[in-house]
Amino acid sequence: MTVHFIGAGPGAADLITVRGARLLASCPVCLYAGSIVPKELLAHCPADARLVDTAPLSLDEIELEYAAAHRAGHDVARLHSGDLSVWSAVAEQIRRLEKLGIPYTMTPGVPSFAAAAAALGRELTIPEVAQSLVLTRVSGRASKMPERERLSAFGATGATLAIHLAIHALDQVVEELTPFYGADCPVAVVVRASWPDEKIIRGTLADIAGKLAADPAERTALILVGSSLGAQDFRESSLYDAYYQRRFRGREG
Repeated sequence: MTVHFIGAGPGAADLITVRGARLLASCPVCLYAGSIVPKELLAHCPADARLVDTAPLSLDEIELEYAAAHRAGHDVARLHSGDLSVWSAVAEQIRRLEKLGIPYTMTPGVPSFAAAAAALGRELTIPEVAQSLVLTRVSGRASKMPERERLSAFGATGATLAIHLAIHALDQVVEELTPFYGADCPVAVVVRASWPDEKIIRGTLADIAGKLAADPAERTALILVGSSLGAQDFRESSLYDAYYQRRFRGREG
């Protein structure tokens, strides 16, 4: 028996990986985050699968589901939104599985920042403008941010920031980042990226709060900040330059 943690992707049902879909189809038990995972994904599960919505469950109750499946010898598909590597609460579940001696696997999913960039039609790393992307958030009820991971500390680098779970703190985001990026720095708020009701609000650090007030967004929104969002007159990379010597491409002469 194995628990298979599966990243469901950002929202669109067809953005799950082939491996993830195959695992869903092979497991007689599926635990899923019902509040944020599209129900269409459950169509991959066997018709007689036990489907458990974990939204109302505590971690102790989720652990009991794992233990029961283990005793019955049933593989479990544990479906999480987005990708498992960030803000998924997978680590605490893994710790409990290891104490119980229950094996597990992890299948990555399409992360929300990638879906947001696709919705915007933008590359987030632009030659000589921004070559780093920081995934971060602000303190919330679920967990506090470490003191050293302040927005201002990341802002000092000038990197593109993908700020998760922070739409309720937009005023704080603007206040902390304006001294580093400038009031005219591009900002994009992408709400429910890849879902049918996806919404995009574009602006700058100077006006994004007002635009959001006029068109409110919910907590699932992602805030992107950085010069890369508006860069147009930038130098092309050398990757496709005719004279660039590629390690894995043959050279004439």
